[in-house]
Amino acid sequence: MRSVLIAASLAVALPALAGAGTAMPSRPARLGLCAACHGETGRAQIPGAPNLAGQSLDYLRIALKHYRDGSRDVPLMRAAIGPVSDAELDALARWYSVQSPAVPASP
Repeated sequence: MRSVLIAASLAVALPALAGAGTAMPSRPARLGLCAACHGETGRAQIPGAPNLAGQSLDYLRIALKHYRDGSRDVPLMRAAIGPVSDAELDALARWYSVQSPAVPASP
């Protein structure tokens, strides 16, 4: 009986876990200004702008908050972010974290 309960629990839980965190978030409303430099899919559009695709969600959240509050002193980023809410920053971080990073060109 116990093995039947375990098997039933796994049958329900494993598909849910397999899909956890893999759904593509909706396009953030504030993506436009970010995309001008970092690209809509996180691949930099201008020299010197970092690629954001596939970066850690936590890293992106923290970095964006630091740009917003000025503890990372990059005037261009602070101006670009402006007074965005935590929810907007989270949406941007989620968007870029699930994008596929560019495959490096082979030498």
